Amino acid sequence: MGRKHRDNADSPGENALGVPLAMWDFDHCDPKRCSGRRLVRLGVVRQLRLNQGFRGIVLSPVGTGVVSRADAALVRQHGAAMIDCSWARLDDVPFARIRTTHNRLLPYLVAANPVNYGRPWRLNCAEALAAAFFIVGWPEIGDAIMANFKWGHAFRELNAALLDKYARCESADGVLQAQNDWIAMADREAMAREQQLADYAQINAGSDS
Repeated sequence: MGRKHRDNADSPGENALGVPLAMWDFDHCDPKRCSGRRLVRLGVVRQLRLNQGFRGIVLSPVGTGVVSRADAALVRQHGAAMIDCSWARLDDVPFARIRTTHNRLLPYLVAANPVNYGRPWRLNCAEALAAAFFIVGWPEIGDAIMANFKWGHAFRELNAALLDKYARCESADGVLQAQNDWIAMADREAMAREQQLADYAQINAGSDS
């Protein structure tokens, strides 16, 4: 009774997880490997049509800010959706016909899916949607989404420290600062490793002479 306002054309009804989840699919990926389509088949996510709106946050390439705890109330009331498209084919996506208000981007994270394991910025649909819930402070929903995949547990494990940092940020600016600090630290560590390898190679070269 108290949730009738959610059951309209602009707000998909709740699923078994108790929160509206949706996606627009533009057929840019292999349907056999698409995690978003799998979630649709399982009834976890509802597929939306063009011109159909969504009142929660939407993970979109045209997002104007990153997901943060500031979005928590909006996500709890109206849920989260994603636009499943290729970044290489953004010109083919009619964003003007996707009725959204709260477009968001994700901060730096590393993929754990079998196609792009270990690669930053290469999350699939399920990982992206779950990441949003981990960041806004609703980890049980993130875990429930990833539980639909054999490899799903690896996503949170691989990004545990970073997701924890993001979840403690109260604003999008805080998330961006945490992201930039993390990337800077990773760059410093990579440079240190390269220097160690160079020093080791020089020592070996000297010992061989």
